[in-house]
Amino acid sequence: MDEFKAFRKKYEDEGVLIQIVKFDGIDGMTDDVVDYCFQVAKALGGTAISCEIPVSRTKRLGAFADKHKMMVGYHGHANVTNPEAFGRIEAWETAMSYAKYNGANVDLGHFIAGNGFSPAEFIRKRHDRITHIHLKDRKKDNGPNVPWGQGDTPLREVLQMMKKEKYRFQATIEFEYPTPPGSDVMAELAKCVQFCREALT
Repeated sequence: MDEFKAFRKKYEDEGVLIQIVKFDGIDGMTDDVVDYCFQVAKALGGTAISCEIPVSRTKRLGAFADKHKMMVGYHGHANVTNPEAFGRIEAWETAMSYAKYNGANVDLGHFIAGNGFSPAEFIRKRHDRITHIHLKDRKKDNGPNVPWGQGDTPLREVLQMMKKEKYRFQATIEFEYPTPPGSDVMAELAKCVQFCREALT
């Protein structure tokens, strides 16, 4: 773990905390490798692991989460018809029933696109099981990603709730809308950051 700790120090020396460590395909790994993933996440300073796996496989991973006392945030998309997909609230509730340290990584844009209603109440109810949220703006009915403020995602509502309730989970900007002509990714990211600042004032 020494190399991971050294890697962590480089980030922390620059004022950046590594909070969430994502492992794709973790549900297909052997037990010893899954244990190793949790050890790596801890060495990096992570508070949770994130992944995208079927609901039925969260029982096994949840046992590892409980063993290591580290949350796993299951990432949601907009698929609300597949019972194995994290799109509906019921999918997270099922995973949470399997293990104390099973949690939710709520992608606000995907949630609104798939469900058509705000995830705010779910976040408020289950805030102790939310590992982090993803910020993006999408249209309802599986609509596209759009510049922030042009979609249906309740970004301001959720950010203000986080501030008011003093929730400690991370909110991550995900830049996924097409870069407008004449702009670039960094300029658009700056707009997203400014959106957050204004929403939190």
